[in-house]
Amino acid sequence: MHIIADENIPYAEKLFSHFGDVKKLPGRKLKPSDVVDADILLLRSVTQVNTALLEKSRVQFVGSATIGTDHIDLNYLSKRGVGFSNAPGCNALAASEYTLAAALALAERQDIDLAGKTAAIIGCGHVGTNVYKKLQALGMRCIIHDPPRQSTEKAAYFATLDEALRADLITLHVPLTRSGPTPSWHLLDQVAIDQIKPGTIVINAARGGVIDNAALSKALLKKRLYVALDVWEHEPRINVRLLEQVDIGTPHIAGYSLEGRVRGTQMVYEAACRYFKQAPRINILNELKQPDQPTITIKIPHPTIQPLQDAVRYAYDIRVDDEKMRQAAGTSACFFDQLRRDYPLRREFSQYTITGDQLTSKTQKALALLGFNLNTGLSEKAKVKSQG
Repeated sequence: MHIIADENIPYAEKLFSHFGDVKKLPGRKLKPSDVVDADILLLRSVTQVNTALLEKSRVQFVGSATIGTDHIDLNYLSKRGVGFSNAPGCNALAASEYTLAAALALAERQDIDLAGKTAAIIGCGHVGTNVYKKLQALGMRCIIHDPPRQSTEKAAYFATLDEALRADLITLHVPLTRSGPTPSWHLLDQVAIDQIKPGTIVINAARGGVIDNAALSKALLKKRLYVALDVWEHEPRINVRLLEQVDIGTPHIAGYSLEGRVRGTQMVYEAACRYFKQAPRINILNELKQPDQPTITIKIPHPTIQPLQDAVRYAYDIRVDDEKMRQAAGTSACFFDQLRRDYPLRREFSQYTITGDQLTSKTQKALALLGFNLNTGLSEKAKVKSQG
C-alpha cells in the first residue's frame, strides 16, 4: 500500500509502515496528483477532502487525526465506499488546558479574580466538559449553552445563548457547521457580540468561523473585551489587524500537546487496522511513558498569592506563543502555517508533579482537578475525592 500523511502527524511512519510505504507532505498544499496513487490518506484539519481531491485517486481509507470533521465531505466518502475515521477527544485535554491558561493569563493581566464569576461554556463535548471541570476548580460558576445536549438532558446549568452572552467569561468549543438545526458558523455575529458586556473574557479555541471576525474587530474599536483567539477566519491568511486588537493570539495550536497529537495518530491507526482487518502492532502512547520521558517537578515550597497561575504558567506559558505569533505576523504569507509546523509540542499537565507541603488543602484539590500530579502531603483519600 501507499500512504500519504500530513507532515505534522507525529509517528505516522512508525505506526503505518507495516501497511506500506509512507510519504509525508504539507497538508495544506495537498493536490490531486499527490494522492492519485495513495491507498491511505492521513491528514489534519488543514486539508479539504472532497471530490476535487480524491476523484481520480484509489484511496480506500481516510484518517483525520483531529476532533473536527468540517474539512471532510463525509457524504462523498460514504458514496465512494471510502473508510473514514477521525479522532474525537484526542486533544480534549490539551485544548482545555489552553483555555485555562488563556483565562488565567487574561485574568491576571487585568487583575480579575475569577472565583465567584460566571463562565459560559458554549459547546460541551469532549473539550467543553474538561473546561467545565477546570473552571469550576478555579471557583467559577459554570453554565453551558449546548442545544443538542439541552434537547435530551435537563440540568440547572444549561443556559440560552442570551444568558451565556451575559457571563463574565465566554469560551467556545463547538464544531463548525453551516446547516442543521443549530448551525455554529458566525454564532457570535454582530448582534451577539453587541450583547457581550465590556470587560468580558472571550476565548475561542474551536473554529475561526464560529465568531464573525470582522464584527469582533469592529466591536473592539468601541468597547473593551479581553480576547484570546487560537482560531481565525480564513486561516492561514488571517486578519492581522484583529491580531493586533486581541490580547492573546495563537496559530491554531490549542490542541498541540505531544500526548494529544500522538493520541490522534494512534486512534486513526487503530481505526485503519480495523478497516483493513489487521491487528494493531504498536501502541505509541506506551512509549511516551518510558523512563526516558521524565516528569518535571514544580516546586512550590510555600503558599503563594497565585499558586494555580504559577503551576499552569510553568507547564504552559501561553504568553510565549502569543509573542511568537506577533513577532512572526506579516513576515511572510505563510507565517501562520510555519508557526504550526515548527511548534514545539508541549506536555500535558499530567506530566508534571506539584511539590510543596505548605499548600492549603483547597489549593491542592484545585491543582488535582486541573490535572496535575501531587506530591504535597495530600492524602490518597482526598486526592480521589478531589478527582471525583
